[in-house]
Amino acid sequence: MLFIISIISFLAIHFAPNSFFASGELNPNITKESIEHLKQIYGLDKPLYVQYYSWIVALLHLDFGISFASGKEVKDEILSRIHITLIINIISMVLVFAISLYLGIKAAFRQDQFFDKALKQFSLFSYAMPSFYLAILLIIIFSVNLGWFPIAGLQSIEEKEGVWKFLDQAWHLILPIFVIVFGGIGSLVMYVRSLTIDILKSDYIFFAKSRGLSDSVILKRYILPNLSPPIITMLGLSLPGLIGGSVILEKIFSIDGMGLLFFQSAMSRDYPVIMGILIISAFLTLLGNILADALLLKLNPHVKRGSS
Repeated sequence: MLFIISIISFLAIHFAPNSFFASGELNPNITKESIEHLKQIYGLDKPLYVQYYSWIVALLHLDFGISFASGKEVKDEILSRIHITLIINIISMVLVFAISLYLGIKAAFRQDQFFDKALKQFSLFSYAMPSFYLAILLIIIFSVNLGWFPIAGLQSIEEKEGVWKFLDQAWHLILPIFVIVFGGIGSLVMYVRSLTIDILKSDYIFFAKSRGLSDSVILKRYILPNLSPPIITMLGLSLPGLIGGSVILEKIFSIDGMGLLFFQSAMSRDYPVIMGILIISAFLTLLGNILADALLLKLNPHVKRGSS
């Protein structure tokens, strides 16, 4: 599957309009011979199947190639930025799932009451709100007008050390993380609520209530175990978002992470960097599916592959 994804991604990128040398081709000071020479250096003058073969052979040795724009190793470019994006998206993902589970289960226990109706409206608002618009709105209100948070970047101009550096970076990340969490909980809250309501309608829940079990015991013994399989599946599918889930926000907040690197590479047609990020995202997608299946089999050993 990873091999098929790499072929499709490679062809899609190279068939896209323009190329890395498009700006040079419009520059009257650069001759066609110079551009052709650069294409020979980067191997872009060869047929696509030859380029793909060279790239896949290098990839087997964990060599992602050299960035056209910076001239650095793609692997070094990714490693220098990946930790920033992982921190942002891991924290956001944990908060999204924790808040969604809490609110979704609480709304299911209070179905059709005021809290449930208010949460439905909030979820629709969260789902419909464009993340880029919310980010700009928060910057205008809390950064420009009130001055509570920094406008952009990952750290202040003044150099800080030790715990102050950590607190300064956390202060810069509050708005980006809030935007991701706000946009992520809308649909997940409704998903958890719907699943919990279906569980509450089950016969074993009526039997548990008839035995006089409290809501906390029912939640611990019946609801959470039955919610685990779909939530684990959602977690597995969320792994690719750890790499490319904040492309727009990193651009808006000028955070030098993987999302901004992918955006800049896509705009400049930096093929090796684009392919490197796409392959890592595809690998995480497949890895997430495998881990989710393994956890589901661990939770329920009676589930076998191929069973109806």
